[in-house]
Amino acid sequence: MVYRIAADLVAVLHFTFILFVVGGGFLAIRWQKVSWFHIPTAVWGALIEFAGWFCPLTPLENKLRLAGGDSGFTGGFIEEYLLPVIYPAGMTRGVQIALGSAVIVINVSIYGYLLLRRLRKSRNA
Repeated sequence: MVYRIAADLVAVLHFTFILFVVGGGFLAIRWQKVSWFHIPTAVWGALIEFAGWFCPLTPLENKLRLAGGDSGFTGGFIEEYLLPVIYPAGMTRGVQIALGSAVIVINVSIYGYLLLRRLRKSRNA
C-alpha cells in the first residue's frame, strides 16, 4: 500500500513537472524569480523529448509500482498517461520532436515578451 501511494505521488509530481515545463513561463510573467527555476526545467523537458530519453521519474515510479504489487509500464510517463488521451496511436519520434518544439516555442514566446516588457520599461525610465 505504501509503495502504491508513493508511486501515485511520483506520478502527480511528474505531471506537475510537465505542466511547469510547458507553462511555468506564465508564472514568470507575474513572479520573475520563477524563471531561475523554470528555464533549466524547460530546457531539460525539451532535451528529454529531442533526445528520446525517459525522465528519471519514470523508472522510479515503475519500481515503486512493482514493489507495491502492480505492474509497471515499459514506455515513458507521457506515453502511459497523456498520449492515450491526446494521441491514441502512441508516441512516435515525430510526436516527441513536436512536443519538444512546442515547449521551446511556448517558452521562447513568453520570455521574449518578458524581455520586450523589460526593454520598454528601461526606455521609459
